Amino acid sequence: MWTELFLIPFIIAFTLTTGLILLFLLTPLFKRSVWRTEKRHGYKKVVSRLGGVAMLIAFSFTLFFDTHLVLTREFYGLLFGSASILIFGLWDDLKELGWKIQVFFQVVLTVLIFIFGMRISSLPNPFGGVWIVPDTFILSGFFLLFAWIFLVMNAMNWLDGLDGLCGGISLITFVTIFFLSLKPEVYQPPIAILAIIGMGVVIGFLFFNIYPARILAGTVGSMFLGFLVATLAIIAGTKIATAFLVLSLPIADALFVLWQRLNDGTSLFQPDKRHLHFRLLELGWSERSIAWFFFLVTALIAVIALNTQALGKFVAVFLVFCIIFALLLFVDQKTRLKNKQATLE
Repeated sequence: MWTELFLIPFIIAFTLTTGLILLFLLTPLFKRSVWRTEKRHGYKKVVSRLGGVAMLIAFSFTLFFDTHLVLTREFYGLLFGSASILIFGLWDDLKELGWKIQVFFQVVLTVLIFIFGMRISSLPNPFGGVWIVPDTFILSGFFLLFAWIFLVMNAMNWLDGLDGLCGGISLITFVTIFFLSLKPEVYQPPIAILAIIGMGVVIGFLFFNIYPARILAGTVGSMFLGFLVATLAIIAGTKIATAFLVLSLPIADALFVLWQRLNDGTSLFQPDKRHLHFRLLELGWSERSIAWFFFLVTALIAVIALNTQALGKFVAVFLVFCIIFALLLFVDQKTRLKNKQATLE
């Protein structure tokens, strides 16, 4: 039963992803493709950004042809949303579009999945049960959906500044959703299947993306992984608190950087070196050390998320965010002091 339900889609997703990446890396047509120069990863040569294309195609194919999944409206919304990301992401990978166009696309993407019936219909109540979002408040429901999609997609996108980070954090999140979906009090096999398909495509990608990367996720990959994590939490019902807790580190880092940019009067979405992984690089950490630090912190938080109920999750979110913000402030001060000393010298 387990083999048929979970192992086979995992193997299919993994095999398709690795096969497509090898095709992109070895075929002269794709090797000669001209991609925009990667500015944030520090590469001296142009590296293919087709890793996300491989993941998205492999995931969509495995999902669509899995006989154990009933393609509901929400699942079709996930597929159509992924197709939209493929088109827009490739455009951005070629042209490097401005942040206003990217935000506009995320609004359009939210409208699309909203039309397909994807809703945040309830939120976990820390004191038991859930808070129901009334259907009468359509506009507020849409903005709640957009806020969640926007937050997760951009947190994952900004996390993709170092080899392996975006894929590794996504993998831990999918593993968490997979095991949570199989707990007796939850038991949602369709969500577990989607999560393990996500695990398959990410593991296939990480073989080529761990430092030093031979292929990057690109805009397609980072947006798709963020979109998939966000929509899985929605489709699964009240898994938003769990996903939010597991993604505490990238979300807190994104909010911290936004606050700094707002405080400095700079553009909220202009790429810079303020994110935690860049700060740690400035302090002399290696790329592998930074990646493993992110993975271990996220894995620890994931264990907490799997073993706490509603009130415990809210307490954990509060404590984890306090610790992470304290860490971000400490690292920020350390880098500022180091830069100041370098200037004086």
